[in-house]
Amino acid sequence: MTTVERPLRFGVLGAARITGAALAGPARDAGHRLVAVAARDRRRAEAFAAEYGVARVHDSYAGVLADPDVEVVYNPLPNGLHGPWNLAAIAAGKHVLTEKPSASDAAEAAEVRDAAARAGVVVMEALHSYYHPVNERLRAVLDSGELGGLRHVEAVLSGRCPDGDPRWSLELAGGAVMDVGCYGLHAARSLARFGGGEPAVAAARGGERAGAPGVDEWLAADLVYPGGATAAVRCHMAAPDDLMTLRVTGSLGEAFVHNFVLPQRDDRLTIRTAAGERTEHLGRTASFAHQLAALTAHLRDGAALPTGADDAVATMELIDAAYRAAGFAPRPRTYLTP
Repeated sequence: MTTVERPLRFGVLGAARITGAALAGPARDAGHRLVAVAARDRRRAEAFAAEYGVARVHDSYAGVLADPDVEVVYNPLPNGLHGPWNLAAIAAGKHVLTEKPSASDAAEAAEVRDAAARAGVVVMEALHSYYHPVNERLRAVLDSGELGGLRHVEAVLSGRCPDGDPRWSLELAGGAVMDVGCYGLHAARSLARFGGGEPAVAAARGGERAGAPGVDEWLAADLVYPGGATAAVRCHMAAPDDLMTLRVTGSLGEAFVHNFVLPQRDDRLTIRTAAGERTEHLGRTASFAHQLAALTAHLRDGAALPTGADDAVATMELIDAAYRAAGFAPRPRTYLTP
């Protein structure tokens, strides 16, 4: 990645573990500025600022939003705090890079989208994997016709989330679909043009986390595209295996992405057709860096932004539908106290 000529100026909400890899490191490498940070524990914010060269530490998230030097707010807070703090950032006139999902349910995602449109600011949902060359190449192979017509998509996402993690909290909009399954559902959506339109949930089933009523430990959703192709998204948040695979089957062959969420860990795309099998390596630059480049190109040059606020609403609608089909309620919404 090259150093930008007109750097973005970021304010960070919290000092979450993901922030270093997802924003701070790539931003520093590309020449962007981290101008403000706040966390519930000021000492954590100060440590984060020292590590990444953040200009100012504020006493509250509201202080970050009020900082006149902040252009873009990065929101890596627990899921249930995405929607309300995204809305607060929009009200402060800031662009937003929000961790996924952008809200707790589709209605809140639509509220975020509509507020951003009224304010004239941009909301980007951090589905970073979409921008990595592995997934871009997958779409190009489908476009070429090498795999024929789309028949089936299968996304498998599994790993182990520690006990006591906020991702097990219903009040904070936790659950397997919200944590990892959203990547699989978005991957299915990203192939909609090859299936004749957006996929819909045909059936789903899931298992509840012991001791956490309403929280899905695992969920399996079956989808169908208007053209008749199908998709299966399987996610598990207490599994022994760490898997993030995507298999796309066409009438003439199949493509297998070995790690479609974090291709920097495994950048292989394997293609099998009647002509044989080949494996392409698409590069180990982090998907987060490609995402940041896409946001920069949009804000500075008006380039397209596929994972903007409209896309976030469509993904959240599919998440809600998967929950309902599996017998779960969509995640509850959190409201900020004045």
